[in-house]
Amino acid sequence: MKFKFSFLILYTISSFSIVAQTCCSGGIPLSNNLGLNISKKGTIQIGLAYDYNNLNTLNSGTENLEDNSRLRVTHSFLINTGYSISNNISVETLFTWINQRRKISQFGNENFDQTSGIGDAVLLLKYNFSNLLGKNSNLNIGLGAKIPFGSSTETNAIGITLNSDLQPGSNTWDTIYYTFISKNLNIRPSFGFFSKIIYRNTGTNNTYLNTLKYKFGNEFQAFLGFSDQFLLFKTLSNSSLSFKYRIAEKDRLDGFELENTGGKWLFLLPNFSLNITKSLSINTKVEIPIYSNVDGTQLTPSFRISSGILLKIDRKQKLLL
Repeated sequence: MKFKFSFLILYTISSFSIVAQTCCSGGIPLSNNLGLNISKKGTIQIGLAYDYNNLNTLNSGTENLEDNSRLRVTHSFLINTGYSISNNISVETLFTWINQRRKISQFGNENFDQTSGIGDAVLLLKYNFSNLLGKNSNLNIGLGAKIPFGSSTETNAIGITLNSDLQPGSNTWDTIYYTFISKNLNIRPSFGFFSKIIYRNTGTNNTYLNTLKYKFGNEFQAFLGFSDQFLLFKTLSNSSLSFKYRIAEKDRLDGFELENTGGKWLFLLPNFSLNITKSLSINTKVEIPIYSNVDGTQLTPSFRISSGILLKIDRKQKLLL
């Protein structure tokens, strides 16, 4: 009995130290996958995607510690839908199913935890100002909310509630602010520049581990890139290359900042899509870390890849599959 009790205490303490190394750098890709185009009135868009996020890089500040004993992997299955209420107004939703895994291998021992289940969702309302910044330009402004559908009380094999970074849900309502700007060249309308900014103001989980209050740090993401269209074997394709800069504030537990959370990251994102038909396209994008400066010591992303399909249904056309 004494051994079991001591083991439970050590496990709980180690869990708190482990979460500090993972909770800000990984997570569920909600903000990353927002931003369906605003199409003409009555258009329905349905996207299905799989997202794989691998975190096997341990950093202290900007220094790589050359320690691969810790591994975090997030598998996400996403359903993204959009409906154009008018030519300028659309509503977008994002639903998720999450599997998160954490493995620590040290001194010949291995600790493995995982959770699976429905994750949180996003509801976003957007308005498009067409040609406000000149010919062939668009300015989208959006306001939305992250809805806490997912569980935040999953337990491990011995019944201990897992920390917030391994939960499918957050048990918080977050406010999301969205801005998208695009401008195509007059001499080549298929080529354009774009920028996207997403800010997430996070709420507080007031029942974390039953009695505590946990708040993930507010998050800022800025994208800047360019895209072009071209024919590939008589099929229209689209490719883009962009940079993403992400800032995450430190998490808070009962109002106090947590060490080893928060930081700044810069990523390179190649993206390629192929239009199979006028209504159906496939898409693949990769997220490659270029720079990271984390607060304290944390696991940071090693690479991320996502792939999916997008279906567009015009209310005036019949959809044939």
